[in-house]
Amino acid sequence: MGKLVVKNAVEEGFEVVQAFDVSGIGEDAGEIAGIGKIGVPVSDNVEELSCDVVIDFSVPSATMKLLEVCAEKGVKAVVGTTGLSEDQKKRIEEIAGKIPVVLSPNFSVGVNIFWKALEMLAEKLSDYDMEIFEIHHRFKRDAPSGTALRAGEVLKEASGKNLRFVFGREGESLRSDEEIGMFAVRGGDVVGEHTVFFIGFGERIELTHRAWNREAFSRGAVKAAGWIAGVDEPGLYSMKDVLGI
Repeated sequence: MGKLVVKNAVEEGFEVVQAFDVSGIGEDAGEIAGIGKIGVPVSDNVEELSCDVVIDFSVPSATMKLLEVCAEKGVKAVVGTTGLSEDQKKRIEEIAGKIPVVLSPNFSVGVNIFWKALEMLAEKLSDYDMEIFEIHHRFKRDAPSGTALRAGEVLKEASGKNLRFVFGREGESLRSDEEIGMFAVRGGDVVGEHTVFFIGFGERIELTHRAWNREAFSRGAVKAAGWIAGVDEPGLYSMKDVLGI
């Protein structure tokens, strides 16, 4: 994701001034991204952070360390890291009391419209059985995906029902009216596919979003960076705020 973020940020006219990673130390970030030299060597020391906005796609432990530095230095943040624990999310909320933070499990504009469509469907079809199915590449660490979990939260909120998540099914039991089934498949190089089923008697609606490369995620994150650059009020924001939906 870092390569794409550098590439898309430069394409959109942003000035990339720093790049952090645990590999490629000292190499030019532009050359790594395949766009030629931009005069920005990769560093592994986030304590050197000095910019207006930072975009982070990493792992939870690295994200939390970076956000502490952001809070200390007043740097605005766009965070796309998934697999965060509840304690980590709570700490991010605290940090967002000091600086503006855009946090989203998925920065794709299409996925955010997908979530918006789910709101309407869940509100109108609250008596239908709702199930979530997602597929990702074999190297994805967290399951279910952050996108699937957010879809589930959207269904719960919009339906107005006290629904619980059931992660896969086995054994002998009947489906409860108070649950949302969630299923994760891992294999190959699938970038990301999410389908939500609204299943009634005699009919079914399926809403699917497919991503065939990571460009949509990167472009959405760069869009969020451009938006939050103009935000002065500390707070925890989402792509709904960025897109005005």
